[in-house]
Amino acid sequence: MTDWAIWFVAAGALIAAELFSGTFYLLMIALGLAAGGVVALGGALLEWQLLAAAVVGIVAVLLLRRSRFGRLRKGNANADPNVILDIGQTVEVAAWTAHGDLQVARVPYRGAQWDVELEAGHHPLPGTYVIREIRGSRLIVAPR
Repeated sequence: MTDWAIWFVAAGALIAAELFSGTFYLLMIALGLAAGGVVALGGALLEWQLLAAAVVGIVAVLLLRRSRFGRLRKGNANADPNVILDIGQTVEVAAWTAHGDLQVARVPYRGAQWDVELEAGHHPLPGTYVIREIRGSRLIVAPR
């Protein structure tokens, strides 16, 4: 098998693996491998093929990191309903107790007693509350 065919087969394998990973990083490395294949197709020595593959792959990954597709998502997983399915569910609070400057209560939820804390800026009245966040074993709630 010729050099250029090996480069393109390796790039194709990475593209296939990319379909399972869900990120674009393997695709960027596959671009580097394809660049190595193009240089090999032009008849360059192995050193130049490797250099082209490395440079194109690294530049592609760096450009991906700067794009919106490669940025790390910095969010609060405690309040993300895609991570914690309890976010958005309701609980019934019978009475609130002042604990320092926090309003807290104990409520039954999913077959167990949970500590509940009232989200800042709301008045502690009995009633139905929506779970906004979970911190450890404490539900952070707000009125509906």
